[in-house]
Amino acid sequence: MGKHTVYYEKHLELGAKIVEFGGWDMPVQYTGIIAEHKSVRNSAGLFDVSHMGQVFVSGSDSLGFLQKIVPQDISKLPLNKAVYCQLPKENGGLIDDLIIYRLEDSKYLIIVNASNIEKDYKWFIKNKDKFNVNIENKSDEYAMLALQGPNAYKILKDLSIEEAKQPDFFTIEEISINSIPLYLSRTGYTGEDGFELIVKNEYALKLWDIIFAAGEKYDLKPIGLGARDSLRLEAALMLYGNDLNEDTTPVEAGLKWSIPADKEEDYNGKAVITGQIKYGTDKKLIGFEMTERAIPRHEYEIYYKGAKAGIVTSGGYAPTLDKNIGMGYVSTEYGIGSDSEIQIMVRNKLYNAKVVKRPFVHKNYKKSNQT
Repeated sequence: MGKHTVYYEKHLELGAKIVEFGGWDMPVQYTGIIAEHKSVRNSAGLFDVSHMGQVFVSGSDSLGFLQKIVPQDISKLPLNKAVYCQLPKENGGLIDDLIIYRLEDSKYLIIVNASNIEKDYKWFIKNKDKFNVNIENKSDEYAMLALQGPNAYKILKDLSIEEAKQPDFFTIEEISINSIPLYLSRTGYTGEDGFELIVKNEYALKLWDIIFAAGEKYDLKPIGLGARDSLRLEAALMLYGNDLNEDTTPVEAGLKWSIPADKEEDYNGKAVITGQIKYGTDKKLIGFEMTERAIPRHEYEIYYKGAKAGIVTSGGYAPTLDKNIGMGYVSTEYGIGSDSEIQIMVRNKLYNAKVVKRPFVHKNYKKSNQT
């Protein structure tokens, strides 16, 4: 039996099917993955993401410490803003991918993946060196909800958080909802506009009820991990353990856009990562859609002109597109590019697919309350 979030009994009351994920017993679905997926695309859904980790970093050397452990330039991060980051080893392979929020001048919040909480925390401590920094793993003290979909901002508005006071994209604010103190950020993992709410455990159940009461007129639904996965796949958002791991660099994963070329500070894996940016890589991540009726799955083989060229990392049915889609790594030696015809080995038979641009669906992020 895995760990339980503070919402576990809520999930059971709602008839959720529970599965183990990253050491946690989590709801995979309530009424059905496709219906839940469409609820988020069309209106709004609420996810329990309390299995994610929250690590606070503070102290006079907190900036220097973060500059050492991620390729991104944290010195350019304004107050209350967030940045997507990777956590590389010396060989450039990724221990995790993260979101870092700057809460105060020398205080940061790091959101880490559920299965990597202890691993990441140990890595942070290992890299602490002589930095004057305080690293606090408070994952057991906080619950986290993701309110996602085109009506998410309306639900917050009905909870007395006016649009003008709602955080912009990748921004975090300390606010109160019905006297409940929490962190509210405009982030998510669905490709839709939405928010993540980080709240102390003692307020978590009350917050759940308040949000659902406000969301009733928008047909707000609880959403499980199944739809969370199909939503993020359509948006081509990567899943650690599938699309990212310790043998994959951010450049190979197509994340070069997130790595500044002008960061002067040294960081773990810098020589490998900057070398790959300059000279290229041996493998790359592609997106594809099936042109024959078959569903690609994690670790299925990718073929190109009769040769095994790579492996599927994520795949499945895309309800928004009514297509089967996937992502995977292929060797760069084959010159596979956009519109290339490839094949996926499904149960010992090859099925045709076509390389397409990512994301598979348009991302509906609301960048600013003024647009």
